[in-house]
Amino acid sequence: MVERVMLMGHGPTPVPSRLVAAAYRDEQEAADKVVRLGSGVDVCLFASPVPYDFARKAGVLTMPATYVPLNGAALQGALLRASLDERFDPSRVSIDVLGRAEVEEAYAEINLATDQVHLREEAAGPGTLAAFHERLWRRGATTVAMTCVHATAERLELAGVPTIRVRPTGAAIRSSLQTAALLGAHHRLEESQLVVVLVDVPTLRETPRRVTPRYWRDELKLALHRVLLQEAHRMNASVWPLDDHSYLVIATRGSVTASTEGFRTPPFVERVREELGLAIEVGIGMGRTAHEAENHARAALARSQSSQRTQGFTLDRDGRALVPAPRTPPRAQPQAKPKGLEILARLAEKLGDQEQPLIVDAENAGKMLGVTPRTARRLLRTLVEEGLAWPLPPNRTPQPGRPRQLYRLIVEKLGPKAST
Repeated sequence: MVERVMLMGHGPTPVPSRLVAAAYRDEQEAADKVVRLGSGVDVCLFASPVPYDFARKAGVLTMPATYVPLNGAALQGALLRASLDERFDPSRVSIDVLGRAEVEEAYAEINLATDQVHLREEAAGPGTLAAFHERLWRRGATTVAMTCVHATAERLELAGVPTIRVRPTGAAIRSSLQTAALLGAHHRLEESQLVVVLVDVPTLRETPRRVTPRYWRDELKLALHRVLLQEAHRMNASVWPLDDHSYLVIATRGSVTASTEGFRTPPFVERVREELGLAIEVGIGMGRTAHEAENHARAALARSQSSQRTQGFTLDRDGRALVPAPRTPPRAQPQAKPKGLEILARLAEKLGDQEQPLIVDAENAGKMLGVTPRTARRLLRTLVEEGLAWPLPPNRTPQPGRPRQLYRLIVEKLGPKAST
């Protein structure tokens, strides 16, 4: 059957396409074949509904898929072959896989009753289907078994049960090939759709109550830009700084889908938090034009910034939330948490006077403050959020394990007392 589809696939199709054969002996192998092909195909065309059903139930269909139908003309062709053999009565048969509505429709078109037609609609292994047909035939309830499964037909023939295979017509194969080509073309177009991602960094925003040194902002922006470029490279995307606190990322829907688990988790957020200890906000937009996609990205970003309710961080090209994503709830803080300036003053006092900038990590800060490294890491991130420290690039060493994250303390915020 696969060879037959491949041969007919050389004919004209609505869009240019290339067929990749994945033959098997048992329809239950279909799921494994799909996994092996992976992202190497744009659409899967199964030889019948049976392997399609096995692959669907296995949860391996991550791309569009269709199958060559066995109802309609295929079933009527099998009934015609049965009527031409004097041993068989087309009104007393057993049929597997096909649905009752499909069978009743085919019989009604040739004015045959279905009172003595026995059906097993659920797909199953070839042994189970063969037992269904053989049991009915040996009881005299049927004159012939009609099966859609090649392996089942082989078992029935070995057991001496009269068998007719339900095979698709040439017209059904050609129609299925055209459907698959159109599905693949649509999938390609959808995957290549333009997507705009806006990344906003609240820590870099200047406010009347918080003014950070220019050099600190510049170094933090460079470190952030480096992380965004690394992540964008994995997505085949481009990154541009928009202003002092936001960035623009241009990508395709396919690449963003892969990096966000199907738009279930916002991109960049976890990596930036791990590398730099920063909280960022993300909005994703799609559109028919670049301008429309950027407007939708801005709307998604504004929605997530202005509302505490569950919001989608992605808007599709019609401006609707693609996947709802709950905002990250604020972390529970200790009741007796000291203020940022107090933490900074205690660390500066412990470190003493140094000509070099005051630099600490979570382990050393924990010893000086009398807390665990985990708590110290949280306090240092608080200093970053309040503009009282900034994270240095991770100190990578040859030893295995997580690299040390160093923080530069901005003791200048303490005023003249910091140098005494």
